[in-house]
Amino acid sequence: MQTLTLRAAPSARRPEPPASSAHLGAAPCLLRLPRSLRRRRPRSLRASASLDQEVKEVAPATSAEKSNQTTRRDVRNIAIVAHVDHGKTTLVDSMLRQAKVFRDNQVVQERIMDSNDLERERGITILSKNTSITYKGTKINIIDTPGHSDFGGEVERVLNMVEGVLLVVDSVEGPMPQTRFVLKKALEFGHAVVVVVNKIDRPSARPEFVVNSTFELFIELNASDEQCDFQTVYASGIKGKAGLSPDNLGDDLGPLFEAILRCIPEPRIEKDGAMQMLVSNTEYDEHKGRIAIGRLHAGELQRGMEVKVCTPDDACRIGKISELFVYQNFGRVPVETVSAGDICAVCGMNDIMIGETIADKVTGTPLPTIKVEEPTVRMSFSINTSPFVGREGKYVTSRNLRDRLYRELERNLAMKVEDGETADTFLVSGRGTLHLTILIENMRREGYEFMIGPPKVINKTVDGKLLEPYEIAAVEVPEEYMGSVVELLGKRRGIMVDMEASGPEGTTLLKYKIPTRGLIGLRNAILTASRGRAILNTIFDSYGSWAGDLSSRDQGSLVAFEDGTTTSYALLSAQERGLMFVSPGQDVYKGQIVGIHQRPGDLALNVCKKKAATNVRSNKETTVVLDEPLSYSLDDCIEYIQEDEIVEVTPLSIRMCKNPKISKKK
Repeated sequence: MQTLTLRAAPSARRPEPPASSAHLGAAPCLLRLPRSLRRRRPRSLRASASLDQEVKEVAPATSAEKSNQTTRRDVRNIAIVAHVDHGKTTLVDSMLRQAKVFRDNQVVQERIMDSNDLERERGITILSKNTSITYKGTKINIIDTPGHSDFGGEVERVLNMVEGVLLVVDSVEGPMPQTRFVLKKALEFGHAVVVVVNKIDRPSARPEFVVNSTFELFIELNASDEQCDFQTVYASGIKGKAGLSPDNLGDDLGPLFEAILRCIPEPRIEKDGAMQMLVSNTEYDEHKGRIAIGRLHAGELQRGMEVKVCTPDDACRIGKISELFVYQNFGRVPVETVSAGDICAVCGMNDIMIGETIADKVTGTPLPTIKVEEPTVRMSFSINTSPFVGREGKYVTSRNLRDRLYRELERNLAMKVEDGETADTFLVSGRGTLHLTILIENMRREGYEFMIGPPKVINKTVDGKLLEPYEIAAVEVPEEYMGSVVELLGKRRGIMVDMEASGPEGTTLLKYKIPTRGLIGLRNAILTASRGRAILNTIFDSYGSWAGDLSSRDQGSLVAFEDGTTTSYALLSAQERGLMFVSPGQDVYKGQIVGIHQRPGDLALNVCKKKAATNVRSNKETTVVLDEPLSYSLDDCIEYIQEDEIVEVTPLSIRMCKNPKISKKK
């Protein structure tokens, strides 16, 4: 039996969420109402989520378009989007296993899509990646995307390649800040959305609340009626089970695959049109050179053919396809031809960039280029000027640094690089400190030595008013620590937007609108205030008026005032002044930060002083008991430093020191 829900007019009470998917069974994703009862919201054709032929609608088109455009039934292109840690990559793992991508006796590591070393260490997805599976004769191209808002540029550019998205939502947490961001982008593209309530096997799961919250989010983002009637699938990614009801999961992910075939539109293509392919991603191979990845929108691509590479500003050049690949299972497979609607990888053009169009040599025209949101945080990169320069690194000159930073721009669309005040300084802008920290970590592993300044927000001036970026911060904190966390956010000019009880007992979800400046160094402060039990998530909101001055650090630094090697004797007295970063036997230099002062203001210390030798015989040496030094990661150091401090980054060490240029000015 099919259930039909009538919607009230916009002025009436808010509509109820869609009927449970369990009642729909194998019915179409969307049951349409008469036009007189539907709210009229103009949306693109791809917003339609109905895929059965009986209920499929096609937007009005000219007779020429009707004759040229067709749908390709044997392919589906989807992106999996979600907030961080909601289980995207684990769900993809189960989809690959159940599609028989791997042999039965093949050893497969966990989160196989997170192939980057940094991704595996941090347990997050940083780069979007392609794979594909075959289900009932239909090829499903899957793109796994990052969950952190700092890597939102990765999400924005891959949405050009797909017709629909799987929105993965945690069964306890529900929609979080990044859920809102990725859903907003998907709805702007007019994509169909299948909501996957993941981790349904958690003891504190609350699927009804999560579905209702997700539906309210659709309404807030002005989704069309077709998009609001989304299909809901309940799943446990780690167990590889899915179902249309939270209480009745299947033995495998079959219901999820069926929902993809039923609810994600078939690619609309111009099979006989002039060839067009928008480059949405690039990779590099030592043997093949640069590889361009994108979806073929029209025509047919053949290996060995000559093409035109162009941009909307009519800058064109000729190139040749040396090799052609499609994604099959968990790898790239060479092919001779690719038909429109499929995602492919192209070799042979070493100067191709993301956002350019590979088009027919004679009649091809460029597609609109990819646009991503502007960066909000800036940091300065400069050559290493410390006394220890060149000890560990391979690339230490400004030319090495410049080449590496500008090479990053070829793939990272959300990043910007500008020349600084001096020839050896560069200003790098990104979506957040994590976005820039990943670049820094990759560079130090490649053998670079350099110095970085404190992160600064990028302000704007509109009509003579100074505006700064604001973000929405969501903090999950146990009730007993809520007071100290609220006080901390208030000191940083945060304004409370919402407060509600969260999933686990005794946990509260606080939502604040806070200047991006106030977030720098906030994560460690909140962890300290909550004894490590709070969880902080942020997402860019908008630009607003300048919030005024705020202080992010109350304590000063302990600074070494001479070069040398630290001794136990000196550190014994130094640790009475604060917490130390160094242990005995470490080389330090003048100006290096060796600890945190327990009071405001900096204090210069001698941490290399040796015990004076005398001719008086001692029966027993004094036992020195030292506190364990603090171990700060790269992220911690970047959050710690102030305006007059910098971080020295080398392949084996991370040190903090006072900025000699600012010290001289003082």
